[in-house]
Amino acid sequence: MSAMRLFVEADLSAGNEAALNEAQAHYLRHVMRREEGADLLLFNGRDGEWQARLSLRGKKAAVAEVGERTREQAAEPDVWLCFAPVKRARIDYIAEKATELGVAVLQPVITRHTNVERVNVERLRANAVEAAEQTERLLVPEVRAPIDLMRLLADWPPERRLLMCDETGGGPPIGEALGGLDEAARAAPWAIVIGPEGGFAEIELSALRRMKDVMAVGLGPRILRADTAALAALACWQSIVGDWRRPTPRLPSDYRTSRGAV
Repeated sequence: MSAMRLFVEADLSAGNEAALNEAQAHYLRHVMRREEGADLLLFNGRDGEWQARLSLRGKKAAVAEVGERTREQAAEPDVWLCFAPVKRARIDYIAEKATELGVAVLQPVITRHTNVERVNVERLRANAVEAAEQTERLLVPEVRAPIDLMRLLADWPPERRLLMCDETGGGPPIGEALGGLDEAARAAPWAIVIGPEGGFAEIELSALRRMKDVMAVGLGPRILRADTAALAALACWQSIVGDWRRPTPRLPSDYRTSRGAV
């Protein structure tokens, strides 16, 4: 049976015990029917990935007994995704797929044309954790509380470059623009900003265009939904600037694509 891969908050080192939360213990014990000593893989976003064994405690609780490290923690591209919230199923999809694509921060932004009034940050965080567990990531992206776009821009970190997806046709194709970056620009921290279904208001477009180191780009000849645009832009950035330029690692011969996750 393949090892379950879990994100934990605890520090990880050989010989220590990592606490499993109530939901993880319930899932392992009563849904997956894992028994005492079952193999686990743990990560916390800081200490790499570790082998562990399940230790059952009483009728409900469980901990993980940590063994050897299987992977060192590695740096990932520093790219934020700033997106206008959309309806529940689609915002969940953005959180899940952006995590798979390697985003570092998920930042919901409220714009003039945003129709969604409430964002469940804890739900987005849960989607991000699950996606990281399933896709071999060693880092779970930070999920931030929603913020007004104009306020976000007012406090923008000066070293972070901004890729603005401009549905008005005001920028070159994304591949052309990113392909022309020099090494300093490629090495810089980045953010991608996507507007709502109704597009950015004119005052927002003006504010974005005035930002230092902003790059307005187009996403091709078709009009994309907001969730599609967010993921398409992130995939383009990763393939040209980010870590998709690295080869896919070779997996051991006994690797199973059906490895479980919580």
